[in-house]
Amino acid sequence: MRVANLAGRAVLLTGGGAIDIGKAGGGRLPADPRALFERWEELRSWSTDAEPVPFEEADLEAPAPAPRQVFAIGVNYRDHAEESKIEPGSRPPVFTKFASCLTGQDAVVTLPEGGLTDWEAELVVVIGRYGYAVRAAEAWEHVAGLTVGQDLSERITQLSPPQPPQFSLGKSYPGFGPTGPWLVTPDEFDDPGDLEIACYLNGERVQHARTSQMIFSVPELIEKLSAVTPLLPGDVIFTGTPGGIGGTRTPPRFLAPGERLHSTIEGIGTLRTTFAGA
Repeated sequence: MRVANLAGRAVLLTGGGAIDIGKAGGGRLPADPRALFERWEELRSWSTDAEPVPFEEADLEAPAPAPRQVFAIGVNYRDHAEESKIEPGSRPPVFTKFASCLTGQDAVVTLPEGGLTDWEAELVVVIGRYGYAVRAAEAWEHVAGLTVGQDLSERITQLSPPQPPQFSLGKSYPGFGPTGPWLVTPDEFDDPGDLEIACYLNGERVQHARTSQMIFSVPELIEKLSAVTPLLPGDVIFTGTPGGIGGTRTPPRFLAPGERLHSTIEGIGTLRTTFAGA
């Protein structure tokens, strides 16, 4: 099942286009994408014979547009740990991106003036069922779906002394959380834990890995996060980025106005972002 946020309305995507869930369901299911996650189990068992209609990908907004919690994981691929000269620990580094940074397909993101903004392609998990102290073996049952994300990161705000690193602030400028283009339920994949992920800057491949190379898998992340705080329907988890970011290159390379970033994940699709100057 593929579910999307089309211009603020929840839709089911098929090969022929989009089906408005609120209209096709006669109001039994919510049209609001934010409310749909509270009824995710009902959606999974729902069927319709409504005719799909064509749509424009540029009208696709963030699949989970107003999560109550946005988690992000640092240093979750060994090649990224190596390029960052960080030794992975027994627990994943966790921070948050503020929900106001989330955006969707074909976003035009304004780069902060005087900043050094980096790219990070990531698999993003959206929660579909309340969970507290979830065991890893049961974690996929709590996942509504998977989507593509870009954890955009302004490195000066994030890392400059004298204060401790400000990960959440440096990663939460407007538009710094593109997600999309749609949500794909775990049953659509042969193995949702092993997907090819890649990122392209102006057509040049800058990141490439498989999600099976994560240090902490999706089920392990859900287990560790939910051991501390309940995970709520619609919550978003950015699961970490592979190696190939701009800040660790020699010389460093950062995003510039007019550049295009495409991030793609096997079985999901491609998320496109363009950058503009302040």
